[in-house]
Amino acid sequence: MRKPGALALLLAFSWLSFQTASLAAQDWDDWDFDAVDMYARGDQTFTITLGVVMPTVFVGHGGRIDHNFSPPVGGGGSLAYTHFLGPNLFVGGEIGVSFNYTVGRNTLFIIPIGLRAGWQFLFRGFEFPLTLTFGLAPQRHLDSGYFGMFLRAGASAFYRFSPEWSFGLNTDWTWFPQRPRQYEATPGDMNVHGNMLGITISARYHF
Repeated sequence: MRKPGALALLLAFSWLSFQTASLAAQDWDDWDFDAVDMYARGDQTFTITLGVVMPTVFVGHGGRIDHNFSPPVGGGGSLAYTHFLGPNLFVGGEIGVSFNYTVGRNTLFIIPIGLRAGWQFLFRGFEFPLTLTFGLAPQRHLDSGYFGMFLRAGASAFYRFSPEWSFGLNTDWTWFPQRPRQYEATPGDMNVHGNMLGITISARYHF
């Protein structure tokens, strides 16, 4: 008499487990493909980024100038915090560091610290953020230092691996304007405008 009862209990438990797993899978699919469910006001991310930084066009003294970096590829990384105002719009901040070597085997260090805002396009498990970052950029080369600003525009492609993690590839263009002190009383064409291209990979933690 006990065997039919135990069998019925086992079948009921198996059926309940199957239904729970099915509902969980359905919820994951709905979450994965529904932009409204993926992000809501108050959602946050923390991003770690690493990659290469390449000097591109440097303009100053009335024309294009040699940026004096060799090899032309340096490196860098950053930590960023993001707060979502809705499913697509976000704001936040970041701090990073980058380095490039000169022909004389010296190193230029830049520490950009800025506020960022952006808009994120969503398609199934893929996310495509566009960002704009503005802030201050302390710079150091040998015994010389400069405290300037920077403006960065970036585009990324991420894959949402799980509710907590996404991984992606980024490209960004950063403008570093400089006005050397010895030229403060001279016309504006003595300013230097450095441009850097970054290609990086990122891991984002969602919470």
